Amino acid sequence: MRIPMNGEPQVNDRIRPLAPMSHPVFRMVWFASLASNLGGLIQSVGAAWLMTSIATSADMVALVQASVSLPIMLFSLAAGAIADNFERRKVMIAAQIFLLGVSVLLAIITYLGLITPWVLLLFTFLIGCGTALYNPSWQASVGEMVPRTVLPAAVALNSVNFNLSRSVGPAIGGIIVASLGAAASFAVNAVSYLPLLFAISRWKPPVQQRTLPPERMFEAMTTGLRYVAMSPHIEKVLLRGFVFGFTAIIVLALLPLVSRDQLHGGPLLYGLMLGCFGIGAIAGAFLSGKARETMSNESVARLAFIGFAICATFVALSPNAWLAGLGISIGGVCWVLALAMFNVTVQLSTPRWVLGRALALYQTATFGGMALGSWVWGLAAEEYGVPTALLIAALVMLGGAAIGLRFGLPRKTPDNLDPLGRWRVPDIELDLRGQSGPVAVLVEYLIEEKDTRAFLEAMKERKRIRRRDGARQWELLRDTQKPDRWVESYRVPTWNDYVRLNQRRTQADAGVDDRILSLHSGGERPRVLRMVIRPTEWTEPGLQTKTPVDLG
Repeated sequence: MRIPMNGEPQVNDRIRPLAPMSHPVFRMVWFASLASNLGGLIQSVGAAWLMTSIATSADMVALVQASVSLPIMLFSLAAGAIADNFERRKVMIAAQIFLLGVSVLLAIITYLGLITPWVLLLFTFLIGCGTALYNPSWQASVGEMVPRTVLPAAVALNSVNFNLSRSVGPAIGGIIVASLGAAASFAVNAVSYLPLLFAISRWKPPVQQRTLPPERMFEAMTTGLRYVAMSPHIEKVLLRGFVFGFTAIIVLALLPLVSRDQLHGGPLLYGLMLGCFGIGAIAGAFLSGKARETMSNESVARLAFIGFAICATFVALSPNAWLAGLGISIGGVCWVLALAMFNVTVQLSTPRWVLGRALALYQTATFGGMALGSWVWGLAAEEYGVPTALLIAALVMLGGAAIGLRFGLPRKTPDNLDPLGRWRVPDIELDLRGQSGPVAVLVEYLIEEKDTRAFLEAMKERKRIRRRDGARQWELLRDTQKPDRWVESYRVPTWNDYVRLNQRRTQADAGVDDRILSLHSGGERPRVLRMVIRPTEWTEPGLQTKTPVDLG
């Protein structure tokens, strides 16, 4: 089965929530993911309830959530680098095989009665590691399964998928744990990976022709960090995602204790409470499209923070399961409104060459907040009691909404991040290899005095783009004898890095290029000097290359 061509969809694809289902690959993987998510939620109920049986402290129960979230925080960036540099389909298959093996071992150890609190946390940590490896490749692959214009609907449908599982999976998990024990829930989770493995193995994405070797792991990770650091829109999403994860996770982290101690129920009630959260989340997924049409991203974020504060207050003060379930349903709506909007904003603000790493950093921030929040709120519940911890968290959530006054989220209109495609590898006279370097690049401009201010403004943005895409030691120089002569200077470690930097320019960057060119007063295009830095000791004959090509 092959991915449909990403041609322009019909106009109403932009607003139809089910438009991505018309694409066969997405539809096949979506249904397989539904089975996998169902198994994962059954497993999570088994792990959380098992911990309440073998541990006595609230913080150990909360650490079950933290142990799953922590590896996503720690390893997502490396997984994102893998997703951007290797075939994502193979990465997804490897992650699913790892998760299958871990789940089988967990089921066997629990069945044999060898499980302890720390052994349980170790296995949930390993499951989080597999999830950390899988998620960046999966999320970055969604844009290969559907056209970009229906990507927001596809992200929303993936939220529907998970939360449809959440609406029934925990209740099923509660029944399984109550009747057959936690080991059975772990076994069901192991079986649930098989349909997804089959679906991914059937997917045949277009083979991308790579003209350059993969980046080394450390370099790929630092490139991702640098790109996000030079992208203000993404930075704001990461900040808000961290705060949301830190505060909102309290409801899920302490829900086993709320169900047992406050509502006086068992694993079935805990599963039903999670089901209420899932039902609310499904409603939130279908509402997210309408919310994006009628509200700004910042308004959606504030609504989600305030709604979750209401949820935490309901759960803290509710005397019965009905009111608690109502509050948890509100939380489910707000959970998906926020996380789907954050995800879409990152995807639409990032070009495909670095998308896996950007999504990984978003996950690192959000799940890092969840891991830290699970631990902090577990300690608060141990010290002050569960209801008090929930009320404190509700106040912090209101603060999260107020953060938008200073760090407002970007507007919804996305830039065109398709490759610019203007640059061509220049002809050179020096025999260079891909790892030759460092390479120093000088670009000469002639700028009239009246255009100096506009030129400096444009070069300020050029500096951000160059550094974002991999340039180092960027400088702007002015000739003391010919004041109209300016030189842009930067370095890259190798010739391959120079090629990568220029291939990373997007359609959105073209405006800066054109503005600078319009200010250049020379009769020809700006002259570009590309030089390989050499030590003073003689090693080989060398030539400097002077090619008046473009703004490369």
